[in-house]
Amino acid sequence: MNHLVLTACIAELGSLRYTPAGLPALELKLEHESELQEAGQARQVKAVIKAVAFGAVAESVGKQAPGTSFRFTGFLATPRNGKYVVFHIQEIKSSQS
Repeated sequence: MNHLVLTACIAELGSLRYTPAGLPALELKLEHESELQEAGQARQVKAVIKAVAFGAVAESVGKQAPGTSFRFTGFLATPRNGKYVVFHIQEIKSSQS
């Protein structure tokens, strides 16, 4: 199963664009920071993740302020150029809920 749930802040928002089929698309960067347990030890975890959203989700994410934290749900995929993994956001919720 390819399913990712991540609480992160919006670090950068690209400009809302449209695919050739007319679907809204938005590229963004997310920043995550937390403390987790690994091998019985506390570990500070930081990650910057490239992400993309399409359709109504892209429009919703595009209205949010950078620096705001949300709970993102989606999946990972490699783009056509195959250089890195991109988080495809399917749902965004307030991190407070």
